This record gives sequence, structure tokens and C-alpha cells, in this order.
Amino acid sequence: MPGSAPNPSILSHVSLGTNQFEKAIAFYDQVLGALGIERFLDLSAEVPAVAFGRAYPEFWIQAPCDGKPAETANGVHVAFYAATTDEVDAFYRAALAAGAKDEGAPGKRPHYGEQYYGCFVRDLDGHKIEAMAWLEPAQG
Repeated sequence: MPGSAPNPSILSHVSLGTNQFEKAIAFYDQVLGALGIERFLDLSAEVPAVAFGRAYPEFWIQAPCDGKPAETANGVHVAFYAATTDEVDAFYRAALAAGAKDEGAPGKRPHYGEQYYGCFVRDLDGHKIEAMAWLEPAQG
């Protein structure tokens, strides 16, 4: 686990609820693996919760703690940073292969900034997720 070193992110973590824990974990293993993101912490022996990250457990998939079904929210999405446009493309392909629904193929999104390149999908529970990369000025 990380020690007292400061986390470079402004967020501690994001957690998405799932109604199909095992399928969701398999989905995110495949999709986040395309970005080099792996399971960071697996608590599934005690509670249905797994965290993914590079240096910190930043993204959690878990069954809701209150026992009610997980729901999605309109206007909410989680964006994962990709180092390159190739990683964005790989994320998109992996997501569709794992059962995601297309919400926007990889491409430039100038309304988010001239150097913005991303894609959007819905996971198995309907959560909107994105992979994005910042283009080099010559690519923009």
C-alpha cells in the first residue's frame, strides 16, 4: 500500500457499483489492462471490492455497501488517462470485445481542447467510461 507520499491526483479514488461483480472485474481486468492499469488491491475474499491503479488504488469496482442495486447517473463518467492515442484505441477495442456498448469511437474532441483525443463506452452495468490522451501539438 502507498505510504505517506502525496498522491499526484486531486482525487483519492472513484468507486463504481456493480450488480454483477465477477463479470465486472473480468471486464475491467481486460479493459484497463489495455492502459497498463492492473488490480492494485483485491478485497473480494472479505467483501465484493477490487481496486485498480498504477501507484494507488484509484478506481474501485464493488457491490453497493447498502445492499441495494447499483445504478448509473446521467452526466457522470469516469475518464482514464492514456499515454498515447494507440492506448485509447486499444482501450476501445478491448472494451467492445468485453461487451461494452459504444458511446463514441476514438477521435479528436476539439470541444474539450484542441489536443484532446478520447473514446467513450458503457460498461456492463451501464456506467459511462472514457479513455483519453493529450495529443502532441504536431498531432493536433
